[in-house]
Amino acid sequence: MENKIQILSTKPIGAKLARIAGEHDICIDEVPFIKTEEIVSEELKKRIAALSKQNITAVFTSANAVNAVKKLLPGKTSWKIFCIGYQTKNSAVDTFSEKNIIGIADNGEELGEEIIKHSSVKKIIFFCGNQRREVLPEKLKKNGIELEEIVVYKTIEKPKIISKHYAGILFFSPSGVRSFFSVNKINETVQIFAIGATTAKEIKTYSQLPIIIPGHPDKEELIHLVIKHFSTIKSF
Repeated sequence: MENKIQILSTKPIGAKLARIAGEHDICIDEVPFIKTEEIVSEELKKRIAALSKQNITAVFTSANAVNAVKKLLPGKTSWKIFCIGYQTKNSAVDTFSEKNIIGIADNGEELGEEIIKHSSVKKIIFFCGNQRREVLPEKLKKNGIELEEIVVYKTIEKPKIISKHYAGILFFSPSGVRSFFSVNKINETVQIFAIGATTAKEIKTYSQLPIIIPGHPDKEELIHLVIKHFSTIKSF
């Protein structure tokens, strides 16, 4: 353990990725800085049950939203679905099916462009959290697409003071960034990794250190970048 490179992940990454990193002498401590809580109400349950019978076009920007809706769906749907990120898409495929997914992008701006390309889409049902960003809603409204937002989960910050020194820190969301920096500072020797451009933008409001970002917002790709950065074996 003493000879391993110490990395802090501000979100759980799972045993598989932690094991892969460990095989390259990288030890990843998982310390969640946010938690999500699914919203449960009779009103929400009735609304989703009603929508399940309609041919709607839905947007999911996180796996948390997909999982929250999944628990309230009474059965299969014929929804057309747009997603941000591969983790969200994978959750959507598990909940619905591959054929339901008609568009995917890496961020809100790109997803907005993808939705606009589908000229038949006149209304979007946006399943989101209570801290969703404005980029996608604003873009859709500016292009005349009706938007109904349904908040299905909430994000709660869980700040923790970190006294251990890490060679690198992994960030996965703007809310996680805000929670971390609300009680912590980082020194200039730390390498910062961000899951995507939106998270990196939030980091830059707190630190001007270089940030490494994967080509796509994918946890596995992020961990491979960590290995590539710290390992002397350039096999990734």
